Amino acid sequence: MKLTIGALVTLLAAPATNAFTTNAAPKASTSLHAKMISGSKGTGEGWLERPAAPVNSEASAKLTLQESLKGASFKKRLSLLGSTGSIGTQTLDIVDACPDNFEVDALSAGNNAELMAEQVMKYQPKVASLATAEAAAELKERLTAAGCQKMPEIMYGDEGILAAATIDSADTVVTGIVGAAGLKPTIEAIKLKKDIALANKETLISGGPVINPLVQEHGINMLPADSEHSAIFQCLQGVPEGGLRRVILTASGGAFRDFSKDELFKMCEEDPRAVQAKATTHPNWDMGAKITLDSATMMNKGLEVIEAHYLFGASYDDIDIVIHPQSIVHSMIETQDTSCLAQLGWADMRLPLVYSVSWPHRLKMPYKPLDLAELATLTFSKPDVEKYPCIGLAYEAGRAGGTMTAVLNAANEAANEMFRADIGLGFLDIPKLIEGAMEAHKDDLKLDDIVLDDILSCDAWAREYVATEAEKLKNGGKILSV
Repeated sequence: MKLTIGALVTLLAAPATNAFTTNAAPKASTSLHAKMISGSKGTGEGWLERPAAPVNSEASAKLTLQESLKGASFKKRLSLLGSTGSIGTQTLDIVDACPDNFEVDALSAGNNAELMAEQVMKYQPKVASLATAEAAAELKERLTAAGCQKMPEIMYGDEGILAAATIDSADTVVTGIVGAAGLKPTIEAIKLKKDIALANKETLISGGPVINPLVQEHGINMLPADSEHSAIFQCLQGVPEGGLRRVILTASGGAFRDFSKDELFKMCEEDPRAVQAKATTHPNWDMGAKITLDSATMMNKGLEVIEAHYLFGASYDDIDIVIHPQSIVHSMIETQDTSCLAQLGWADMRLPLVYSVSWPHRLKMPYKPLDLAELATLTFSKPDVEKYPCIGLAYEAGRAGGTMTAVLNAANEAANEMFRADIGLGFLDIPKLIEGAMEAHKDDLKLDDIVLDDILSCDAWAREYVATEAEKLKNGGKILSV
């Protein structure tokens, strides 16, 4: 469907229709205070009474107003987890643009000691942590050679990440770590009443049953830092309790958006090397390798469905996906009167990041303004769930609830990493491995009284399962239960 800018309003105001319909019968959420709230289905089943983000309640409306009235002359002290990655470097761009509003107290990263040394020299954090002892030693050598006058406490490993996340002076932790590694430091930061700028979607996807109660217990703000959930969060500002009807996530469609299902499957069979090269390149966004491949499989969007459920409380029946190749409309909400609100902007990750660390304020930024006349045309379409089986798997895991989303996430991380490591897996093996792990977990699914150890145990089990089954695939065997 092709639309002029003027006709976009007509599309957004149309009555709700689901872009994805599962074959499984919908059921109420089994976790986190499910409450009867009317959604687009009219059933109200599966909505959360206490979402992670400060939305959908009288208390959150009062908090937003209270913070807004303080004005934009605030000063926040940041701890940045994943400082040398795409989220980290773009967050530091924001610090550069707004030096009166932000200071950096802690940095943690992988093994890029060279870039970390440059960041330490520029931002002078109190703590700097890298993944390994060798990288930490290299960092110290580089800082000494550069004549660093304010040497930070240099740490490494899990202990270093936790030290960065829990540093006393920081009031906001930006979680730019990829994967389930961000779960523990996020929990410890929440316990110390630090706000979370959430760029690590796996935190809620794996740990939602644990994280959401902690957010309520400690009274912190969980602020989305990725483009889609930031868009939804921005659209919800000013929407009263009970006003949200439906969440609409937009998706670029990833690397294979212009391929039909048959064309993609044929390419997978005849030219797997070309598929691998294309799957690791995103047409619109500058993102990390893992997320880029997740976009190609559309698991990225499936994971975002689960994250939206925990962040905003909407049931899975009331979260839809629409393909929008231009990546200008970053997501939408539909209110009870069927009005739709959308957030638009260029494909620039700094826009959601700056709102996550400045909410509810609007800082003046030196970015290119959006020019709708320059765009002229925006297009939207429904996703092909046969072409992208990962979408259906994510909805299935979300509706199952409990520990199933942790298994989905871990299995995807493991299969994603193996595909990128070029061990012989095909593109279509990724959803097969994930589905096999989910099927194998059904007998052990835990729905109530979930604790962190349950999440971590399921995570480790799913990774081991995928590694074992991937070897069978390489050897010409078949995935169990698929």
